Amino acid sequence: MPTDSHGNIIPDFGDGAATSSSAPARGNGGGASTYSGPRKMAFICSKGNLDMAYPALIMANAALGEGAEVHIFFTFWGLDLIDSRTVDSLKFSYAGNTAMHFPALERFKGGLGTKSMPQVMASIPGVVAGGTAYMKRELEKLDIPPVREMIEQVNAMGGNLWACKLTMDMMHIKEANLLPEVRAVISATDFIEISEGAQIVFI
Repeated sequence: MPTDSHGNIIPDFGDGAATSSSAPARGNGGGASTYSGPRKMAFICSKGNLDMAYPALIMANAALGEGAEVHIFFTFWGLDLIDSRTVDSLKFSYAGNTAMHFPALERFKGGLGTKSMPQVMASIPGVVAGGTAYMKRELEKLDIPPVREMIEQVNAMGGNLWACKLTMDMMHIKEANLLPEVRAVISATDFIEISEGAQIVFI
């Protein structure tokens, strides 16, 4: 893939089909074949927090708007995003996120908005509920819909949503619990085949 002067990879969407410079080569020694299908993006959602639900859904929405083929694989706690019992109650907690800060606090005192929140505060009763409500309000101000609606939009635009079979079995989740937008329950091997030639984003 092309890189900039600092060695960072520059995604190459091209004008249509992927080229040999933007797709992994496969082959047997001398004559290597390359993926030549449509532009593809694959997202792997492994976390079930509210703040981890939106990155993949927003990028998937944008990629579909650009005409790319999109696949989203939900695994481990990421299944909460497509489980009808949990999708509407996703929560935001900054426990374990040492970079967490609230830019809105800047209006009270200069520099306060960039100060990391003490981890111990995440365990105080009401902090998770308050943080979740705050994030939902901010998303609503930007006209970003709830996760369930985002999933419906991605599906309506042609996005493909897949559930991880291993996780389903491990967590004893029934297919009847999944949102109707999920195409099927598949294995990791199946997803590797489906996502061949795609730019993969792990969240």
